[in-house]
Amino acid sequence: MGRGPTETKISEGEEVVEERRVFGANVKLRVRATGNINVSSQDGKTTRAKILALAENPSNPLYSRRGIITKGAIVKTTVGMVKVTSKPGRDGTLNGTLLEETAAA
Repeated sequence: MGRGPTETKISEGEEVVEERRVFGANVKLRVRATGNINVSSQDGKTTRAKILALAENPSNPLYSRRGIITKGAIVKTTVGMVKVTSKPGRDGTLNGTLLEETAAA
């Protein structure tokens, strides 16, 4: 028996994190909606950036149209294009690596 996918979306308001009890009385955090992402750059610095839009989600083309973020999705942020490296339905946070930096940042 399992659960359906989390389907994390981009939100303008506050972050919505759900706590779920899993096998062995453990707890997993699921991000339902978020507007920020932790971005790691090539030089090892980590900053928190605002998500502007979902650029691409290679796991499912329908997720790209619906604006759902999963691991491997590419999002447009205030610092540039970022690839999501965490699983928002399992980790409780949204982390990513910087692909290309914008000229303004």
